[in-house]
Order: sequence, then C-alpha cells, then structure tokens
Amino acid sequence: MNTIKTFFLLSIMTVFFILIGKMIGGQSGMMIAFVFALVMNFVSYWYSDKIVLKIHKAKKVDKSSQIFQSFSNLLSQAKINGPKLYIYESEEPNAFATGRNFDNSVVAVSTSLVETLSADELEGVLAHEIAHIENNDILIASIAATFAGAISMIASMLKWGLIFGAFRGNRESGSAIGHLLVAILAPLIALVIQMAISRTREYKADYTAAQITKKPQALASALTKISEFYKSHKLKDEPSPATSHMYIISPLAGGIGKLFSSHPPIKARVKRLNNINF
Repeated sequence: MNTIKTFFLLSIMTVFFILIGKMIGGQSGMMIAFVFALVMNFVSYWYSDKIVLKIHKAKKVDKSSQIFQSFSNLLSQAKINGPKLYIYESEEPNAFATGRNFDNSVVAVSTSLVETLSADELEGVLAHEIAHIENNDILIASIAATFAGAISMIASMLKWGLIFGAFRGNRESGSAIGHLLVAILAPLIALVIQMAISRTREYKADYTAAQITKKPQALASALTKISEFYKSHKLKDEPSPATSHMYIISPLAGGIGKLFSSHPPIKARVKRLNNINF
C-alpha cells in the first residue's frame, strides 16, 4: 500500500510540475528549471554519502565491535551487501542512511544513540536504516526533491518577472495577483507532496525493518525512547523540512510542522509496529 501511495504521490508531483511549468514558466522556462534542479539533486544524490560523512565527521565502526556484528548480521538477513556503518559524535540519539546504491551507501549512528538504546532497540533502528537502502528511498527522495526544486525555481522566476513588470508598469493587476498567488503557493504545495512521499517511505522502512529483525516491538520501543529525548531536550541546531530527513524521527514541532514533516507521527508508527505479528 505504501508503494502504491508513493507512486500516486510522485505522479501527482509530476503532473503538478507540468501544469505549473506551462502556466507560469512556459515550455522553455519549465525545461530550464527542471535541468537546473536535476543537476543540483544529481550531484547531491551521487556524492551524498561523502558529503554527509564529512559534515558529521563520521568514522567507520570498528569491525570487532558488537554493533558492527549486529549490522553485518542484519545485512545478511536482508540479503544485501555493500552498505557501510559509521558513527559520529553527537548528544542527540539519531541515525540515518544515504548513498546512491548498495556499494556506495552508508548507515550512520550517533554515539548518543548507541548509549541510549538496548541491543534489540539498536538493532531495530539499524534495520530501519538498512530498509531505506533496500527500498531505494534515497533515489525516490531525490526524484521528489528534483520536481519540488524545479517548481520552486519556476515560482521564483515568476516572482522576479512580476517585480520587473511592476517597475515597468506593464502589468494587469488581476493577472498579476493571480500569478503572485500561484508563485507563493506552488512551492508550498510541492513541499507538502514531497514530505507526504517521505512519510510513506518511513512507514515502509518500519515494516521492512520488522521483516528483517522479526522484532517490530523493539523498533517501536526505540522510537518511543528517541521521541522522549527530543521532547525533553532542545536541539542544538534548529531543524527545517529540508534537513529533517536526516533524523530517525521528525525533529519538527507539532501544529503546522506536522504538515511539513518528513516523518509520520511517532504514535502512528509505534501503533503499526506493535500490530505486526510474525
């Protein structure tokens, strides 16, 4: 069902891009924006593992450690080879996966996560990140980001066009207001769709992790512990929708933050996991 939802949302995003592009960017403007967004996201996608590891100053996990043994066992259970395990210093319990394919993908965990969770809980989180790699979620997220980025660029082109048109005094007020509303709302709608796609992938990763470990309740317990940490601690860096995918749970607050969240609510994830039986 989550795969069907992802396909449906990606289809909506594609159609939305075409309609908005033709409406406010024209054929040429639409193609220029798409090419720019494609290039930027391709670079990010191709070098994501190296970029992220450098930013977090992550180091390879010692092969003799217990966490590495657990990771290797999970890869065997998932029947995939290639992903590497890294650890980085942080007071926030967190984990994420990135990379363009099995051989160029990494799972990174924070020191706080390793210290906070039990062995079974940590295994559940590792399986969740492995699931993202197995399910090609990095590629899917890059495709969604490309369309969302292109829509934002087209909207930006329209806003600048309206500004210069206003200075020249050659605008029709009704048309200008309508185009301005489209320019403002289009990127927001694209972001909402992009985040909805991300949420479906989180549900799928949770289920795939449960299939790998056969311990869905362990992942549910881990998510609850991590959620409690973020409720009681202020994040060092203020998160945003653009970076929230680098967290195991959504770091955004409630309210309107839920609409732009890349992760489903913890209660919904925990409930689904606890209802899984093998």
